[in-house]
Amino acid sequence: MAGVEFYSGILCAGFINAHSHIELSYLRGAIAEGEGFAAFAESIGKVRGNFSEEVRLKAIEEADKAMWQEGVDAVGDIVNGATSFSAKAASPILYHNFVEVFGLRECNLDRQRELLKYPNTSLTPHSIYSVSDAPFREVCAADADKPLSIHFLESTAEAELYRGCGSLHEWYARVGFRCDFLHYGSPAERIVASVPKGRSVLFVHNCEVTTSDIEIILNHFTAPVYWVLCPRSNAYISRLEPRSVEILRAHSHDINICIGSDSLASNWSLSMVEELKMFRNIPLAELLQWATINGAKALGIADKYGSIEVGKRSGVVNITGVDLENLTLTPSAKARRII
Repeated sequence: MAGVEFYSGILCAGFINAHSHIELSYLRGAIAEGEGFAAFAESIGKVRGNFSEEVRLKAIEEADKAMWQEGVDAVGDIVNGATSFSAKAASPILYHNFVEVFGLRECNLDRQRELLKYPNTSLTPHSIYSVSDAPFREVCAADADKPLSIHFLESTAEAELYRGCGSLHEWYARVGFRCDFLHYGSPAERIVASVPKGRSVLFVHNCEVTTSDIEIILNHFTAPVYWVLCPRSNAYISRLEPRSVEILRAHSHDINICIGSDSLASNWSLSMVEELKMFRNIPLAELLQWATINGAKALGIADKYGSIEVGKRSGVVNITGVDLENLTLTPSAKARRII
C-alpha cells in the first residue's frame, strides 16, 4: 500500500528519562562495579579530575545523541556545573536541569544559583544524607512551583546513618563530615519535616524504601510525588535488584512510578529499554506507562509529551524483540526513534 510503512514489534510514545546525570558520561567504565554505595561515591571524587574538558564534552554529546536515537524525548537531568549546557542547547531532547546542592561542611549556594541562568533549571538537594540542615530546608522551601529530585534510600547505608552505623557513617567519621540532621530520626521523617506538603518531589532510586517510608511521605504531601527507579544503576553499584517495586505496586495509594537511567558512571548505557528489561514480571503496558506518561507528569510536561495524542509533541518509538503473544520484552529487545 503506497505511503504506508510497516514495523515489526510495537510502537509507543517517546520515552521520558526521569533521572540522569549526562554530565558524568565521561566516567563510563571508570568506576569499578559492585563495590557498594559508599565506595562508589568515594571513587567518583577520586577520578573525576582525570579527564579533559574536550573528553567530557564529547562524551556528553555522544550520550545525548544515543538517547535521542533510542527514543528519549525528555530528561530530568542532574547538573553540578555548566559543562552539559552547550550540548543541550543543540539537542532535540527537552531537558529539565536539576541543579544539585551538596554540602556537609560549608554550603554556599552562590555557585549553584549561577547555573539558574540556563534554561529549564531549578535547585534541588542531592539527598537526605549529603546536605546540611539549613541549606536543605532553604532549597526545599524555594521555587514551590518546580519539582524537587532527591536521591532517596538508594542503599541501606542511608537509613543506617540516622542510627549511627553503616558504611556512610564510617566514611563520614573517617573524613570528618558532621551531620546536623540526624535528629529527624529517619530519611522519610527528614523529608516531611523539611519539604512543604504542596511541593512535588521525584524520589530517586528507592532501593531500600519500606511501606512505612511510603506511608509517612504520602500522608504528608498534597502534591503528587513520583518514585523513580534506576535498576541497572543499582545493579552496577551494589548488585541490588529492584525489590522495592513490589512494595510500591502493592501500596493502597496510587503510586506514580517512573524510570531513569542514572549516569554512565554507574551504568553500561542510558537505554530505557534496557532498564525496562530489569522488571521481568511486570506487564509491558504498565512498564511503558512508567517510561512515558508518568515521567512526563513528574517533569510537568504531560501537556506536550508522554503519550501519542492530537496536539502533543511526543515522538514515536519502535520497540523490536517483543514477545507479541505474551507482550513481554525479550533479551534482544531494542528501541529506535521513528518520529
